[in-house]
Order: sequence, then structure tokens, then C-alpha cells
Amino acid sequence: LSPKKQGQQKMGKTTRVVVCGLKGVGKTAILEQLIYGNVTKSKEIHPTIEDIYVAQIETDRGTKEKVRFYDTAGLDGGRDSQLARQYLGLADGYVLVYDPDRPESLDALVMVKKDIDRNRDKKEVIAVVLGNRKNPMDPGNLENTASKASHWAMREKLRHFEVNAMDRVSLYEAFVHLSSKLNPPPNKSSFPQLSMVRKSISRPDNN
Repeated sequence: LSPKKQGQQKMGKTTRVVVCGLKGVGKTAILEQLIYGNVTKSKEIHPTIEDIYVAQIETDRGTKEKVRFYDTAGLDGGRDSQLARQYLGLADGYVLVYDPDRPESLDALVMVKKDIDRNRDKKEVIAVVLGNRKNPMDPGNLENTASKASHWAMREKLRHFEVNAMDRVSLYEAFVHLSSKLNPPPNKSSFPQLSMVRKSISRPDNN
């Protein structure tokens, strides 16, 4: 992973990913750990209004793709758990974060996903669902909420990952998967077809 400063000149395609979830589920900690590896239990992370992170994320094909992450303000929950309109228009993909120890944080993602679907304009929704386990040694109702999240993600045709923002390695698989979905390999079959069409058009002119 290669962090990039916002002022740095950009080359090639940059995909835009919106990170959302209830307040306090660990969205910023996940991004800081993924990109910089500088999050510890003693590090204080302040509530986010909006931050932008740019990083090179590897795909499952071994290529590195540039991703711009929009770290959004945490949702308040309840029936008004909606993303700001501008995020729905700009996003190529989403990271949906919940805390398995807070069932209401999963409920908020269900509302957000419905909102995304209503505004997707026939485009495929590319997203991952992350359960950020803050207290892995204290199960409580973690398994129940994580199980519900896994089944919900399956119904929505999304990948569900259980991660820990304190453990950088636990984050890699989810973001490699997301980068791979956002940057599929080019469709090589289109090139021979294009060549054949051009030949059939040009042949009468040569006679």
C-alpha cells in the first residue's frame, strides 16, 4: 500500500470509494491502519467530518490501482441513516462498516444500502461489508450480529469480512477484493471483433 498526498499529481484512473457507517464503528481507524499502519489502542482518533485518503491498492492480479477514499461523518442511526447526496453521485464503490458489538450499527447499514440501491441509476453496486471487532476477547452478542451481517451481505450479493482495525493484516483481503472488483481486467475479446468490423468496412474501398 502506497499512501499519496492530495496535492500530488495524479495519473491514470482513480476509483472513488465512500466509507460509511454509524459514529464510532472505526471507519477512520480502518483507513489509517490500512494506509499508514499507525493505529494503536492508545492513539486518539477524533470524530470525522470528512477526510480524503488516496492510496495504491493491489488487486488479485498483482496490479496496483489508485483509490480515493472518502471517510464520511458517522451516521446518527435511526430511520434517518442516509448518506449525503453528493456521495451517492460520485462513488464507484462503498465500504460499509459496522461494529459486531452494536446491532444497531448493522441496522444502519441496511438503511444505507437501500438508499444506495434507490440512487444507483442501474449501475452495479460494488461494496464490501466490514465487521470491525473492537473487543475480540469479549464475545457478548458478537457472533449473533456478525452472523446476521453475513447472511444479509449474501442476500445483497456483497462480500462480508470480519476485521480488527488494530490488526493491519486483517484488513488486506477485503481491500484487495474491493480493488479487484473496481478494476476488472480488460475484455480482450472485443479487439478481434473490432478488427474484423474495420476490415469488412474497408474492403469495398480497396476494390
